[in-house]
Amino acid sequence: MPSIIAIPAFSDNYIWMIREAGHAAVVDPGDAAPVLAWLADNDVALTAILNTHHHADHVGGNRALVAATGAPVWGPAREAIPGRDHALAEGDRVAVPGIGIVLSVLDVPGHTAGHIAYVGDIGGPVLFCGDTLFAGGCGRLFEGTPAMMHASLAKLAALDPATRVYCAHEYTLANLAFASAVEPRSAALAARVAAARARRAEGMPTVPSSIADERATNPFLRAGNPTVRAAAEQHAGHALATDVDVFATVRAWKDGFRPH
Repeated sequence: MPSIIAIPAFSDNYIWMIREAGHAAVVDPGDAAPVLAWLADNDVALTAILNTHHHADHVGGNRALVAATGAPVWGPAREAIPGRDHALAEGDRVAVPGIGIVLSVLDVPGHTAGHIAYVGDIGGPVLFCGDTLFAGGCGRLFEGTPAMMHASLAKLAALDPATRVYCAHEYTLANLAFASAVEPRSAALAARVAAARARRAEGMPTVPSSIADERATNPFLRAGNPTVRAAAEQHAGHALATDVDVFATVRAWKDGFRPH
């Protein structure tokens, strides 16, 4: 059974390594150095590079890894991905070399225009979602619209609730601080904050989370919830016509949010 290992990078990125015996595939290697060090330390051969979007902290290590290992690169068809061999869009499937798994591709634009995610089964359902969905949050809208991101998040929220969510950043405590401002009376959210603080106090990642956790506590997946709508309307100072309007208000609120 393949295992999934978190390789910390930069100040708050996670590079995800999918290992099966002496082979490994890497997801969003923004920096080659920690990946190459891990491969050497564990005597493992890199057989695939999987990218979700074009930002440098996700693809910056591609060329050095290709030069060192010859691993092929998969990435979104609608974005410029360094070293890409295989262009992907929704409905495509990736038989990951040397790992014995098949990942399906979803189009999830919003953070960037061509962002994709990978879903599969590794000891249960898994999602590699880059910067679209975070634990307790979602990516900023650098290239897409609120409607695009709302639709992308709804697509991810419809996955099996047991799906483990492997996002690309350790943003959880900051995201949950904002979520608590939106839903201050949520018992589920309070419990999640306590659990996340305990993990960080031990120096442990707060991810993966699960789709069930995100649906219960992530305000960006809860635009249709009356409590989230009421908070968004109070923040906006007027009624909001649609769930997309609620999402857009909450996203703009988060962009300027500073915890007390």
